[in-house]
Amino acid sequence: MQEITNKIYYVGVNDRNKNLFEGLWPLPNGVSYNSYLIDDDIVCLIDTVEVDFFSQFIERIHEVIGEKKIDYLIINHMEPDHSGSIALIKKYYPDIKIIGNKKTFGMMQGFYGIDGEQIEVKQGDKIDLGHHTLEFYITPMVHWPETMMTLDTTSHMLFSGDAFGCFGALNGGILDSQINCDEFWLEMVRYYSNIVGKYGTPVQNALKKFTGVELEYICATHGPVWHEHLSKVVGMYDRMSRYETESGLVICYGTMYGNTERAAEVIARAASEAGVKNIKMYNVSKTHHSYIIRDVFRYRGLIVGAPTYNTGLYHEMDVLLAELSHKDIKNHLFGWFGSFGWASKAVAEITKWNDEKLHYEAVGTPVEIKQSLTAETKAQCEALGRAMAAALSR
Repeated sequence: MQEITNKIYYVGVNDRNKNLFEGLWPLPNGVSYNSYLIDDDIVCLIDTVEVDFFSQFIERIHEVIGEKKIDYLIINHMEPDHSGSIALIKKYYPDIKIIGNKKTFGMMQGFYGIDGEQIEVKQGDKIDLGHHTLEFYITPMVHWPETMMTLDTTSHMLFSGDAFGCFGALNGGILDSQINCDEFWLEMVRYYSNIVGKYGTPVQNALKKFTGVELEYICATHGPVWHEHLSKVVGMYDRMSRYETESGLVICYGTMYGNTERAAEVIARAASEAGVKNIKMYNVSKTHHSYIIRDVFRYRGLIVGAPTYNTGLYHEMDVLLAELSHKDIKNHLFGWFGSFGWASKAVAEITKWNDEKLHYEAVGTPVEIKQSLTAETKAQCEALGRAMAAALSR
């Protein structure tokens, strides 16, 4: 167990075994499931952990409060990695009162068949624990309909649910001031862009609710407790939810026999020679799409290319463009190219994606390569790279 401050304890767990978060996103450094316990006159548990880790979880709770009962369980978010232990907690503490908002309880019944004593809270409602006073903020679609946040007005500590979270297990330290956070910054961007990224407007609405509210700590359900770097974390969420980008370029491509990859290399070299310093290149069949999406969130320029396959678009590129369209990412410059052996289709399909779904600002002239690069198509690739560099410098 670890006391964060003022009898507020971290009782979360680490998962170093899961390969894919939500069955989708790679976890090379694991992930934490964070839960917090306030040992006040009225004992309050905030969120639970994934059910597979319940034995560790209950052991940590007992280390803090021994045989005392838990009076309240606050559920900020019903996703099962945070709500999965509710049924078992109720077996240990049958008189516990569950606090949530109107949408929380319908999900609780649907996931776990749980009823019992419930306290419904609305925006601005408060609960007194004795020394600590908790105030509730309803923040729908950050990133589920029922999400809310709980503010301890005594310690100026915000229990934020999945907001401000990131991938990565906690290797000993809990507070950001206790650890080297370098590995967490890009994992926060990857977490936000792939999980929360579609909901920029709800995130902005949530941030506005905390304008003028004093915060000393942010306790998310994944990743470190933010204290020393709190303003940086809030600033990152503000920028990402407004789809702000850095000046840079992501070039991602599919390739079967190397011809499309060679075209991507020519484009990258031309863009670099024209002054673009931040260039990220990805083979869409080799790099998991979550890392590509992360960098599309970071950089304003995007150039994609792929071969024609089965008289359509190369599968992994088709999937990536679908993922990007579902994220509703805005404010990007977009160029594209394609190749074919005997039936031209890739360039037309990418054009269709942009016209109908992505709606990015088109840059340069799309390049279509038949079989392999020629002097003419190489020059066209160079022109595309230079056009993107010029657009990024505007």
